[in-house]
Amino acid sequence: MIEDELPTPYSDYRLKCEKLMLIGKLAAHTGVNIQTIRYYERLGLLAAAPRTKGGYRVYDHEHVRRLTFIRRSRELGFSLENVRSLLELSDSNRDCAAKELTLRQLEIVQGKIANLRQLEKALKTMAEACKPGAQESCPIFSALSDQV
Repeated sequence: MIEDELPTPYSDYRLKCEKLMLIGKLAAHTGVNIQTIRYYERLGLLAAAPRTKGGYRVYDHEHVRRLTFIRRSRELGFSLENVRSLLELSDSNRDCAAKELTLRQLEIVQGKIANLRQLEKALKTMAEACKPGAQESCPIFSALSDQV
């Protein structure tokens, strides 16, 4: 059984946590897809997991912590490049240095919100212009096909 192999990882890597888990459990615990976990490992955002004698990756609490950090950063809209920068700042204990990156991300989000409000206004105007049965052609189709 796979779990029987877990206490003796294949590599020399010394795990600090007693509790080890396979990639499926890590994915379920963090809400990150298995393929995404492997992708983050390939990018170097997540440390490569040691393997059992059978070749299974085993993850510990530090993997959970770091993967959660990455997932939350991505949910806030940080690019992978910015996530890497945040991880480097976190690893070097330069907490306050993350403020500049966060403020830049806030500006990006505020710009997106402004664009979404413009989209909302345009869609609302198009929908209000449509009066089924009271017009020859649909103003929505006209608005979408007219050249600007």
